[in-house]
Amino acid sequence: MDYKTKTIAGLLAATCAFSIIALILSVVNVKDVFLPPSTKYGLVFDAGSTHTALYIYRWPADKENGTGIVSQVEACTVPGPGISSYADNPAEAGAILKPCLDKAMKIIPAEQQRDTPTYLGATAGMRLLREQNSTKAEQVFAEVSKAIGEYPVDFRGAQILTGNEEGSFGWITINYLLETLVKYSFAEKWEHPQDTEVLGALDLGGASTQITFQPGVTTEDNSTSIFFRLYGRNYSLYTHSYLCYGQTQALKMLLAALHKRSPSSQQISHPCYPAGYWENVTMSDLYNSPCVRAPSTPSPAQVLTVIGTGDPAACSTAIQKLFNFTCGANRTCGFNGVYQPPVRGQFFAFAGFYYTFHFLNLTSQQSFSNVNSTIQTFCNKSWAELVETFPQEDKFLHTYCSVAIYILTLLLDGYKFNEHTWSNIHFSQQAANTDIGWTLGFMLNFTNMIPTEALEHVKGHQPSVWAGAVSFIVLAIVAGLVAAFLQCFWKTK
Repeated sequence: MDYKTKTIAGLLAATCAFSIIALILSVVNVKDVFLPPSTKYGLVFDAGSTHTALYIYRWPADKENGTGIVSQVEACTVPGPGISSYADNPAEAGAILKPCLDKAMKIIPAEQQRDTPTYLGATAGMRLLREQNSTKAEQVFAEVSKAIGEYPVDFRGAQILTGNEEGSFGWITINYLLETLVKYSFAEKWEHPQDTEVLGALDLGGASTQITFQPGVTTEDNSTSIFFRLYGRNYSLYTHSYLCYGQTQALKMLLAALHKRSPSSQQISHPCYPAGYWENVTMSDLYNSPCVRAPSTPSPAQVLTVIGTGDPAACSTAIQKLFNFTCGANRTCGFNGVYQPPVRGQFFAFAGFYYTFHFLNLTSQQSFSNVNSTIQTFCNKSWAELVETFPQEDKFLHTYCSVAIYILTLLLDGYKFNEHTWSNIHFSQQAANTDIGWTLGFMLNFTNMIPTEALEHVKGHQPSVWAGAVSFIVLAIVAGLVAAFLQCFWKTK
């Protein structure tokens, strides 16, 4: 056998050897392989005082230090006002939820729907209805529960969130979205970010307002403290919710207070409304909330005429009278005697705080003096000037001065920010391109209570085995091709 023949025979032998090794590895070396965990889904209805929305969330069943990495899949706005508005027609409160539930059923895989935890959380609107008429509140909850129960989901109930829960879940949402709780690192794993301060949360709804932050001192009042464990870390927070101090109820309290100055008159002079503006309001509409006390002899059908006078100084004075800013001796407080440690760190102000300041173009970190002068200038405009400047504006145009001055009063005199700490407040609707609210924080905290799902295992090959087998086969094919080429080449010689 000559040298060329030996070479070809050697290459062919190598081809056979490599092929046999690859086959042995791919057939014999089979072991348990863990598949990636499945995706979990969750549904949360945010039943606020003015509207309801459904949020669809998902997260990998394999959590990080006990807490899920939750992302929003979809948000669906329920038509109509908040469910508390259906106190006299509770069946409709359930019916209006169905279009959003239908949408959710198209998104969540059918095989996972029955394992999808579903909640409805109501906030200040239902808190007020419960105070006003607990029977009607229960009827509304019965109807929404009945409607949700018709769908193949794991319905966990409809309930009223406490103010502290609403505030603190909003705090979780903000800090999760801004990656102060957990962050995906360059090492391609989730880690707690180093040297990162958590942010405070300021929420202004229609019926309540909340403040939540991590204080620099030990909280003196247990009723204003709350504890969370998220991603393996402990957080002790200060939080408080002021019922009736959301913007809708605050404006109602203001109008009632102005009416009580001259209760026998059918006209109300309103310094926060622009000069030249007027509207009619019935006594029943004015005094239909537990936040305002009706006169001793109310006449529900009586019509009152509200006339704007456009006086921002008088407006500020009238709004300040809605609060009690005095604190007890040796005690720090927010307002109405509620304990509050000094505000600390950066804050995100969202919901009503953002919407009003966005309208006034005051969400770009302007100085306090600029904010104050802009509001004063706006409040001095007459109704004719406002209509000419904002011809396409909505029905709330006449209220922006009232709400803007109310926000200044709440933040400065109520929560004790000042000209120096004003720059720590960031007015925003979103964080990381996601709407800020309590529902995402609620779902994150909920994942703490779900046991980590066991990894599913099947018989299969480890990735390293597959890589080795493929490598051997490729080498064998290359060796065979080379041998064939050389044989053909030598035949032509």
